[in-house]
Amino acid sequence: MSLLLILVFLAPTAAFAVNPDEVLPDPALETRARTISAELRCMVCQNQSIDDSNADLARDLRLLVRKRLVNGDTDRQVLDYIVSRYGEFVLLKPRLSDKTLLLWGAPAALLVFGGLALVVYARRRAGKATGTRLTAEEEARLNELLGK
Repeated sequence: MSLLLILVFLAPTAAFAVNPDEVLPDPALETRARTISAELRCMVCQNQSIDDSNADLARDLRLLVRKRLVNGDTDRQVLDYIVSRYGEFVLLKPRLSDKTLLLWGAPAALLVFGGLALVVYARRRAGKATGTRLTAEEEARLNELLGK
């Protein structure tokens, strides 16, 4: 039982970097802020959202998101504003646009290209596997070796 308690207390838990002084008094706005923050990449950490990062830049972005929401911006306006300042890279899931078409299309194109390459390879290999029939002499020699 005591081992279980030790494991529970030592188990890593999700640590959110949002400080208590950043939390908005309006629960609806705070929920929107958290949702937006989860979509934005910390430019320092790069693999964390600003909601999870302790970096100073992430804190500044969290405060900016909350400020824009308090001023009446929609979620889309907040995201557009931050993307206009930091570029598409700030989004953890980049939008589908002319600039990101290659990013979104490359995996599908590679999958199709790889499938076509496998089909061509299999057909060439199958074509080489079919040979000519044995001559009468070769067949007689084979039967002799097999003891027929």
